[in-house]
Amino acid sequence: MVYYFTSRCGAYTIYMGKDKHENETLIKYGLPEDVWFHVDDLSSAHVYLRLKPGQTLDDIPEEALIDCCSLCKANSIQGCKKSTVYIVYTRWKNLKKTSGMVDGQVGYHRPNNVRRRQTEKNNPVVRQLEKTKKELFPDLAQEQAARMREIQELKKAHMRAEAKAKKLQDLERARLKEERSYERIFSQDKMTSNADMNATVDDSAAVDYEDDFM
Repeated sequence: MVYYFTSRCGAYTIYMGKDKHENETLIKYGLPEDVWFHVDDLSSAHVYLRLKPGQTLDDIPEEALIDCCSLCKANSIQGCKKSTVYIVYTRWKNLKKTSGMVDGQVGYHRPNNVRRRQTEKNNPVVRQLEKTKKELFPDLAQEQAARMREIQELKKAHMRAEAKAKKLQDLERARLKEERSYERIFSQDKMTSNADMNATVDDSAAVDYEDDFM
């Protein structure tokens, strides 16, 4: 079972697992657009925020950040008793899971890409989010596979568009090159005017006439 929430700004989906076993599934089958949240140095729920394609950590609205951090704190056995805690968050793809780790434990591929934020107890926000809570049983593996196929198709379409643009660019270069080559052939210093040709014909005719007369 996965718990789904709607962010207060209404534009983002927030979700988290029911227990540590479901957290393992979420770690395994996240999407590239997902951002992972957790209370720093304490056990807590793994909360995820699904961004829009192409968005980064810097694009997360302040309201959505508060939502995710408040849920993390409220769903931490020790953290919920403290006035403030620190929440760490990073992209799902930055999570690293090794064989020696217990359920729910993660590391990071790039620790420098992990952010840390101080969070206070915010019961009004949590209560508001709880009103949007839904308990669903999604096929996370299928969702991930479908999204990965979609990303591959988008990449292929982008590569085809780039190849087409390059081909058109090459054709345009070839056309301009051909035009320049004709310009060299018909340059002014290599051309003879009609007047020059007529003069040559007239002079030759006059010489021939004089020769015949003599």
